[in-house]
Amino acid sequence: CLVMGYAGQVSLGHGAFFAIGGYASAFLTTHDFSAFQASAWAGWLQQAHVFVSKQDLYGSTVVNVTPWAAFVVALAITFAIAHLIGSPALRLKGHYLAMATLGFGLIINKIVLGTTLLGAADGINGVPEWNLGLGLTVSGKRALRVENYYIAGVLVLALLVLLRNLIQSRVGRSLQAIHDRETAANAMGINTAASKLKVFVLSALLAAMAGVFFTHYTGGISPSEAGALKSIRYVVLAAAGGMANLWGVTVMSVALNYFSLRGWFGS
Repeated sequence: CLVMGYAGQVSLGHGAFFAIGGYASAFLTTHDFSAFQASAWAGWLQQAHVFVSKQDLYGSTVVNVTPWAAFVVALAITFAIAHLIGSPALRLKGHYLAMATLGFGLIINKIVLGTTLLGAADGINGVPEWNLGLGLTVSGKRALRVENYYIAGVLVLALLVLLRNLIQSRVGRSLQAIHDRETAANAMGINTAASKLKVFVLSALLAAMAGVFFTHYTGGISPSEAGALKSIRYVVLAAAGGMANLWGVTVMSVALNYFSLRGWFGS
């Protein structure tokens, strides 16, 4: 919604950012780092609650990264990749930008498919639940589904309020000027390249955040989350709800996903 509706940029790569966040968190919270346990820096990380020791199914001690630390690392990785991809890609416009971001998404899909550490075609399973604090836990367990429904609802509302404030600020007005007439916005002194890059990175971080929460809720992630159809689906949802209408996109996304889960569309 931000990238398309306000900055006027069509991105088909946000499914990849969703997968980057999910895979980063899944790998860090399931990979065994016990080989580094003897090093001094591993001890410091364990004292800082970045590493945690626990028993696996076979009674052996494994060392994993805590979900909160993995969340921060996932956002940092996404931030770096979004900057790396966005800087050259956002020089393109229209269909050229869409094809460039689609190509990026396909590359990420092939990387996770062909990387053994990331589970290859099977993906990563056994992702632990995420204790948010205050007695709240992100998990797909049946007993916690209602709780997770309210967690998701509160997060969505909080992000909507923040994004609404952003849109109504000076930054938001700059983005609308870029969307309407980029040349005129440049002439008025707006740094259009920097503004487009910032909103691209912000939207990538939001996608990665959603990927992390999704992965901990479902207990795993597969390469299909980085597929081209996922990115196209996100663009269609934004277009159906009104690309420059935060509330419209939210309502339409919730409604269409609800109907899809109920089998109204034959799947």
